[in-house]
Amino acid sequence: MRRLFPVTDQTPASPRDRADREWSLDELADAYAYPSLGPDGHWLRANMVSTLDGAAQHDGRSQPISGETDMKIFGTLRALADVVVVGAETVRQEGYRPARAREAFAARREAAGQGPAPAIAVVTARMDLDFSLPLFTSPLAPTLVVTGATAPADRVAEAVKAGVEVVVAGDGAAVDPARAVRELAGRGLRRQLTEGGPRLLGQFVAADALDELCLTISPMLAAGDAQRIAGGPSVTVPHRLAPASVLEEAGFLFTSYRRI
Repeated sequence: MRRLFPVTDQTPASPRDRADREWSLDELADAYAYPSLGPDGHWLRANMVSTLDGAAQHDGRSQPISGETDMKIFGTLRALADVVVVGAETVRQEGYRPARAREAFAARREAAGQGPAPAIAVVTARMDLDFSLPLFTSPLAPTLVVTGATAPADRVAEAVKAGVEVVVAGDGAAVDPARAVRELAGRGLRRQLTEGGPRLLGQFVAADALDELCLTISPMLAAGDAQRIAGGPSVTVPHRLAPASVLEEAGFLFTSYRRI
């Protein structure tokens, strides 16, 4: 692993120092640390992967375009977050399970006042979820469901019966992305991470609710008609972000861009 941007003492001085040295989890955690937040502050970052030609998935899943270090960063970002926000379709497609406690991050999380693992918050309008899955029945931190005020009452009742906390973040059936961020922050879940899918990320982008994008650029070409990392409604004027960090290993670029 080598750091390309910003230039620091971890940036190789010459091509000979391409640094096959593997970064420790502590080094990765420092590189991806959340910014300091004020008493009422919150920060929403997204973590996505894309091929060189813009595909966010292959055969409907992100795993085929990922890699070992990308998954290590995936785990690090989870370990730093209070909550992982994900769309219901991604829960179904990717077979989401509860976030697990990792001993390597236990002291860091305790020092930050966090529990052993982040909560998972599932965004859904229809509540079309199987509440008998481990994501809902055996998480270390209670799973939340974020929905609108007019979500199907029978499904809401089933979620509550299963011990799931239902967060209302919209006046209709749909979820207001900016309100969802605020509602979660109001529950103490201020360091937020979204892993998609593309439709949910697109909603956060359109609502100007995204503070940071952690994008892995995979050195692969996929062609086809795979989704981009963000879909759904467009914005009137594209949002510009500033580069915060670029790491490289084995042809993969691990980038971070933050709101200006």
